[in-house]
Amino acid sequence: MLFTVLIQNTCEGGHDRWPLLAERISAARPDVALLQELKGWSETGHRQTVRAEQDLDMDALLAPSRSGLGTGILYRRATLGRRVYWNTDYAADETHHGLGTAGFDIPGLPAPLAVTSVHLTPYSADKAITEADFAASRSYKIGPYAILGGDINYPPQDGPQPNYAEMRPYNLGSRTLLTDPEQAAEPRPDRRVAWKLHANGFRDAAWELYQRTGDETLLRPTGTDDRIDQIWVSTPLVPALISYRLLDAPSGASDHHGVAITLDTDLINTDHPWTYR
Repeated sequence: MLFTVLIQNTCEGGHDRWPLLAERISAARPDVALLQELKGWSETGHRQTVRAEQDLDMDALLAPSRSGLGTGILYRRATLGRRVYWNTDYAADETHHGLGTAGFDIPGLPAPLAVTSVHLTPYSADKAITEADFAASRSYKIGPYAILGGDINYPPQDGPQPNYAEMRPYNLGSRTLLTDPEQAAEPRPDRRVAWKLHANGFRDAAWELYQRTGDETLLRPTGTDDRIDQIWVSTPLVPALISYRLLDAPSGASDHHGVAITLDTDLINTDHPWTYR
C-alpha cells in the first residue's frame, strides 16, 4: 500500500489564503495531512475545520493548544478507514502549541501506525528538546510504527548551512549555539532538537533519502532561511520511504513550504514489534 503524508504550517490558520492552501494540499493527494498554526479553526462552529473537510474530502482532528496556534490532523477515511486512536493527553500542558497522535490500522502491520502533528516552541531550543522527547514518547504509545512531522522550528540534523542573511534576529538567537560575542565567530546551527529526535529512534525522511541518492534538492529550505519543516519516521519505516517532495506551489499559500513523503507500507520492517511500557 502506498501511503502519503503531508505537513504544512498554514501561517495563522490560512483563512484568507485557504483556496491556495487547499490547492497545494489537494495536489499532493495525501492520506494524512499534518497541519500547524490552526488559529481559529475551532471558532464559529468549527467553520474553517468543516470547510477543510469538505474541500479536501478528509476528516479532521484538532489538538488542544494553550497558544491558540494549535496543530491538527486531516485523514482520508476512504483509504485509511476510521481512525482507531486519538491521543492528546498532557499535550496542552507539556507543549507550547499542543500536539495530537492519531492511529490507523494498516494491512500487514502488527500494531497501528501512529501519526503526530507537531509544532515545537520557537522560543527556546532547550524547551524544544523537552517537547521533542514528549512528542516521540506520545508517538510510540501504540507501538514502534510512527511518523512525526510538522514545524520543528530548528535546524535539521545535518545539511547545508542556514541562510543567516535572511534570518530574523530572534530566530538567529534561538536557532544557533551561543558564542562569545567578543570572538566574532560565525554562527553555528543548534541541531540538538533534531539530534534528540534521532536519539528517540526517529529518522529525518529528507536526510535518509539524500543519503541514498545524493540529491541535494531534498535538502532545500522550507522557509526563508532553513529546512525547519521536517517529517521524521521511526526506524522500522525507513526501508519503506520511497519519495520526498517539497510543496511550493501555488505561491502565497503560506510563509512555509509544505512537504510530502510517500511510503510503501509493504516494506515496513515488522521483525521486532514491541509494546509501550
